[in-house]
This record gives sequence, C-alpha cells and structure tokens, in this order.
Amino acid sequence: MAPKRPQPTSPQPKPVLPQPARRPQAQRQPAQRQPVDSTTETPAGGWLRGIRFSGFSLVMMVILVLAVVILAPSLRTYAEQRQQISRLSAAVDDQQDEVDRLTGQRERWNDRTYVTTQARERLFYVLPGDISFLVINDLPVVAPLEAEVSPVSSNIQNTKIDWLGSLFASTMTAGLAPQEAAPESDTPAPVVP
Repeated sequence: MAPKRPQPTSPQPKPVLPQPARRPQAQRQPAQRQPVDSTTETPAGGWLRGIRFSGFSLVMMVILVLAVVILAPSLRTYAEQRQQISRLSAAVDDQQDEVDRLTGQRERWNDRTYVTTQARERLFYVLPGDISFLVINDLPVVAPLEAEVSPVSSNIQNTKIDWLGSLFASTMTAGLAPQEAAPESDTPAPVVP
C-alpha cells in the first residue's frame, strides 16, 4: 500500500488561468443520404425491418409456439369429442321419442274399447247379437262419353236471355214482397210436433 499524503490544513486557492479564445468551428453538415428505391420496398418489408427483438419478446414467442404445439392436439380431441357427444345426444333424443310412441301405442292396446274397434275395422269381427253390414261398391265408375261433350266453338254466341230485365225483375220482386208480421206477445208460439 502506498503511504498516504498529509492533507494541508488550509485550503489554497487555485490560480485562475485565462481561457484561450475559442476558434469558430465550421458547422458540420450531416452526411447526404442516398434515396432508397421505394419500388422494391413492400409495406410488410418495412414493418418487419422496424421490429426490434428483445430477450423478453423472444422468450414469449417461444412460449407461445410451445403452447400451440402442446395444446393443438388436445383442442382437436376436445372438438371431436364434443361432436361425438352432440351426435349421441341426438340419437338418445330420437330413441326417447320412439320409446314414447311405442309406450302410447301399448297403452292404447291395453284399452278394451280400442281393441274392439280395431277388431271391427281390420278383421270385420262383430260381437254376438250385432249385425254387420258390408257395403261393397262393385259398380264400375262410369266415364263420360266423348259424344255427350259438346265441342268447344271458336265463335262468340249470343244468349237469348235478357239478363238485365231478369236482374231488374228479381230485385223488384225481392224488394216489394210482403213482410210477415212479427208476433207481439212475449210468450213463445207453441211448437207443433
């Protein structure tokens, strides 16, 4: 170790030296930049050159890529399972509707009146003492004969009926018909069987 210097007890003022006169310096001109040909630069290229990567952003991008790689198969499996669940739910609903339909049909067949009605309609059974009538329409359907149909004419025909006079006569008959007098009593008229 080097020995320490003793410090003076009273501080001595430092002599002030006159500063030399400054020479005016020539102002520096910034370097002229060369114009860049903008026809080759694309907006995406300018955006990519403006990105500055830091250590944090690089770590976050790696974590994001790992998350996608790890979660993608799980998400695909989840989506497939949800589709399978929806298909199976639809199948269960269809089967429940079928069960409800068959239960209703079984309950109808447990009803004695329904069984009797079906036996009469399908098998033509009757109860003892009943008389069954079967109406069988065995007559063929008569088609209209071609000779009976009048041919369609292309000429306009005049009718021999005066429709205006007929309309006037009908209106006058309906308007001038005598009215029946309504009964004025409060008691209803007797009903004749």
